[in-house]
Amino acid sequence: MSGVLVGKKAPGFTAKAVFKDQIVENFSLESFKGKYVVFFFYPLDFTFVCPTELHAFQEKGDEFISRDAQVIACSVDSEFSHFAWLNTPKAKGGIEGINYPIVADLNKNIASDYGVLKEDDGVAYRGLFLIDKQGVVRHQVVNDLPLGRSVQEAVRMLDALIFHEENGEVCPANWQNGDKSMKPDQEGLLSYYSS
Repeated sequence: MSGVLVGKKAPGFTAKAVFKDQIVENFSLESFKGKYVVFFFYPLDFTFVCPTELHAFQEKGDEFISRDAQVIACSVDSEFSHFAWLNTPKAKGGIEGINYPIVADLNKNIASDYGVLKEDDGVAYRGLFLIDKQGVVRHQVVNDLPLGRSVQEAVRMLDALIFHEENGEVCPANWQNGDKSMKPDQEGLLSYYSS
């Protein structure tokens, strides 16, 4: 499967994962229904840009929790590789201190289902999927391997989704929580530009 998943049910999976310093045998995306999920892929454990991203998501952890969102990471490594990396100090390139789940996708089925598998070398692109409480993908972005993503942008998109669901209004370009929104019609657009 590839292409745009926005507006579609997020592909389900049950896989091994590392969570709270334990290996979980049957970690399931379905178990998070009723919460927002920020599901992101990274290429490989023990690499270079990847730990900066995992730590950046951890640093924003309280912001995701306060919005009833669960962060979940995934790569094509085994659960044993995740566990070893999680037990490696940050100063040595590790991800010690990460407390959200990291899914093992050794058979590469999850990356393939989400359309982020880089076929030529078998790793995942830096894909990020914002999944709503009903399990529908509402936002996706995919970066090439050398391009680290903006975790603040993931928070902004989550805020925009929550605002829209609660208020029925839409969020214009560069909208930040607290900014002016608009009604989704011509009158709303004209009102937005006139103020």
